Amino acid sequence: MNTQQQRSTLFHGGTVWPGKGLGDTHALLVRDGLIAALGTDAVQQAKDIDHEAIDLDGGFLMPGFGEGHSHPIHGGLENYGPKLVGLASVEAIVAEVRRYAEENPDEEWIQGVAYNGSLAEGGLFDARWLDEGVSDRPVVLRGWDGHTLWCNSEALRRASITKDTPEPEMGEIPRRADGEPLGVLREWGALDLMAAVCPPPAFEVRLNALATALDMFSSFGITWAQESWAELDNYKVYIEAARRGLLKVRMNIALIADPRHFPGSLQEMLAAREEVRALNHPNLTFNTIKFFADGVIENETASLLDPYCTVEHHGMRIWEPAELSKAVAAVRAEGFQPYIHAIGDDAVRISLDAMEHSAHFTDAAAARPVVTHVQLASDKDLARFAELGVVANMQPLWAQLDALMTVLTIPRLGRERADTQYKTRTLAESGARLAFGSDWPASSADPREGIAIAASRTTTDGDPDGGWVPEQIIGIEDALDIYTRGTAFQGFADAHPAPWGTLAPGHSADLVWLGQDPRTAAPAELPGNPVIATYLAGQATYANDNVNEYVNDSDHEGQPSHVAQ
Repeated sequence: MNTQQQRSTLFHGGTVWPGKGLGDTHALLVRDGLIAALGTDAVQQAKDIDHEAIDLDGGFLMPGFGEGHSHPIHGGLENYGPKLVGLASVEAIVAEVRRYAEENPDEEWIQGVAYNGSLAEGGLFDARWLDEGVSDRPVVLRGWDGHTLWCNSEALRRASITKDTPEPEMGEIPRRADGEPLGVLREWGALDLMAAVCPPPAFEVRLNALATALDMFSSFGITWAQESWAELDNYKVYIEAARRGLLKVRMNIALIADPRHFPGSLQEMLAAREEVRALNHPNLTFNTIKFFADGVIENETASLLDPYCTVEHHGMRIWEPAELSKAVAAVRAEGFQPYIHAIGDDAVRISLDAMEHSAHFTDAAAARPVVTHVQLASDKDLARFAELGVVANMQPLWAQLDALMTVLTIPRLGRERADTQYKTRTLAESGARLAFGSDWPASSADPREGIAIAASRTTTDGDPDGGWVPEQIIGIEDALDIYTRGTAFQGFADAHPAPWGTLAPGHSADLVWLGQDPRTAAPAELPGNPVIATYLAGQATYANDNVNEYVNDSDHEGQPSHVAQ
């Protein structure tokens, strides 16, 4: 390509952070979507070519953040239906459901997502509370954990869930003293009873929800994300988004392996992968199969080695160990990356056992297995991550004494066991590969908030002083490294012709420009560090209102065409 035809941009006037241990510099040159040079070399090369010059104004340019565990379609649906996020009481939720129903009289089903599960004792919400808001139409609300539904009486009636309904396989129906269903459904088997009658959001609604989510990701500086729970009918939403040019974030899809349908569903997964590959879109891959080893502690369905303090059982295994090992081997044999949800210490153990039993599959994605969450794990099993080459994908925002922890989690585990959760630093020092994600909409997708918690283990109010389990605190630069290089490794960036996750010549210009150097701030200040702009392969996918103030037009004619307006 002729030099004059290439799009070239010189970033200067601030700190350029290529990655941990790579040394700060002061300039970066992008040519046709790739990093051409850094530092003095960047400035020298720019002198000989037509280019845009962007003054960082003392800001901080770094690799784009990765989002190693998220549910963009589900999260984007927060903007459709009742607005439940941030509501702090049952009464507020009921009032919002009533408001939405009155403003949308033609909607047969009222559906909403991400209500706060800590607002009712034990997470047990009553159908009759929702009836006070809407009783003549079914209401179905998904909890922030993604494992729980709260339904009104009409929704239970439509699903034929009564006192005579048996407990479903891999699910739970909490009941009143007389045996009638309370209004909460927990885990797959119970949720499926409602899904059988409750229509999913329309395709265009899901597509718009995805586009909204990716806009949000870009505004947070995210340039790669893992879709961690795509049903077979949702992978087509990603394909359509790619065709319409909506994928402003690199996305990797994970389809769900349900033990009730596997291995029969494997052929559908293979066909879906071929459809994604045939599209050949640079921002869309399908490399991963997601397994659930257990549920969540808040529902007492996470699988524990020792029983819960509140009930005399150990939780729920979604897969029995032998079947999980067999299924993981089957997907690795097909070249998929296995990705296992494991919350409890028993679930982590059987997940690692499955990885160990299938470790002979070393081709392509199969060689990069992931266990996500790792909320509880024995020290013996934590050491196995490095030994087996298993990526630990963790959610740093969860390592704090918020309402979810104090109201729902600690009472079920007891204080002593609760203080062994989220051993981020132990894993990092063991040599294990770490990646960070949010599990949005279960928690905020903003990496700045995740870094703040990882580097402090305190709430936004600074509680407790010195941090919860402070020996597990990691440094801000370490957290930046996990959010960039760590997630890039999980996402196979190193196998891409133009890698991302660090800044080096030949790498894709996937960048985030922050207002200040985050390494010099107190953790509590990090969420307020502004994202000035985000770039994917050199193209601006997000720019705040003031970004044009930083563009120096002296080296080129007119407004830079790739700066988002």
